[in-house]
Amino acid sequence: MTSHLADASMAVDADGAPADDDAAWQDDVRAGVRHVRDLDSLPLSPAERAAAQAAATRHKVRIPKAYLDLIDWSDPADPIRAQVIPSPEELAEQEGELDDPIADHAFSPVPRLTHRHADRVLLFPTYQCAVYCRFCFRKESLTSIGRGFSREALEPAFAYIEAHPEIREVILTGGDPLSLPDKALAEIRARIEAVPHVRLLRIHTRVPVALPLRVTSGLVRALQGRLMVTVVTHFNHAREITPAAEQACRALRQGGFVLLNQSVLLKGVNDTVEVLEELCRELMYRLGVKPYYLHHGDLARGMAHRRTTIAEGQALASALRARLSGICNPIYVLDLPDGGGKVPLGPSYVEAQDGETWRIRGQDGQVRAYTEIVGDL
Repeated sequence: MTSHLADASMAVDADGAPADDDAAWQDDVRAGVRHVRDLDSLPLSPAERAAAQAAATRHKVRIPKAYLDLIDWSDPADPIRAQVIPSPEELAEQEGELDDPIADHAFSPVPRLTHRHADRVLLFPTYQCAVYCRFCFRKESLTSIGRGFSREALEPAFAYIEAHPEIREVILTGGDPLSLPDKALAEIRARIEAVPHVRLLRIHTRVPVALPLRVTSGLVRALQGRLMVTVVTHFNHAREITPAAEQACRALRQGGFVLLNQSVLLKGVNDTVEVLEELCRELMYRLGVKPYYLHHGDLARGMAHRRTTIAEGQALASALRARLSGICNPIYVLDLPDGGGKVPLGPSYVEAQDGETWRIRGQDGQVRAYTEIVGDL
């Protein structure tokens, strides 16, 4: 298949944002994979299809046509295919893998909210996604809960935010918040911005990657208000950066939003320096999206075949540091189990310290002495 979006021109309004065309993105969803039975239409071998159907019963399957069309079916190791097509390896769970790898539930004082860090909370307006990634660390919740948006379900979370003045950021996650209708997004945004101590609204989404036609001028308007807004996208490979994705990100930028990207380091998808270098350059230079985090693979069940070692990730982060400008470099992090939070895992360039003198390895590999000179006020 080839992308039906590759040469498509997206209708835009007077401000340059994609015009309101809900039918287009809804058709994209309907024309893709929405149920396990839709796997029968894909060019899989009988053995692959049987294994995929078994794996899909463990974690929901949904792939919009825009993203499905990016797959090169002649390549069994295609990086797009690896992210969304269920595989038999998912059924081989390893000891130590977890249902809740980063302890969302343990730090949930009320339904649909996680408060793990002092000044920010996660808010789950929906547990449904535009695309279901096989490596998702919330796959257990998304498959077992599966509930969408309702005002009543979010009221305890809104009350909690109002009662905690230390909260400065509200992060919409899920599920994918941008899979919700514009009206629901506008209601959520208005409800949050009515809380005086909240300063920033952050949205974690894969919509610009997998369903870029969803980013319409109506969606942009729904998110605009008093709050600073940051949209955190989830591109994992440069093949995902299509003309439609470029238009979607441009609309979000022109809407006044800060754009960041979180990638997951995935074996067989993006675990070479060449692939990551191209991804990070294109994110910044073509989309205007700052590479923010490169996540080490979480301990999601059935995903051992996609995890690298930490040492491999550190070597990649070091190589990227030597090849890319600082603005194109993501931070390599591990989101610790049991709620320990994201910890940078990048290589250390400090070799030794003796009093005020440090031995530091430069990007050229040479170790140099640096002596601190600090005066009294």
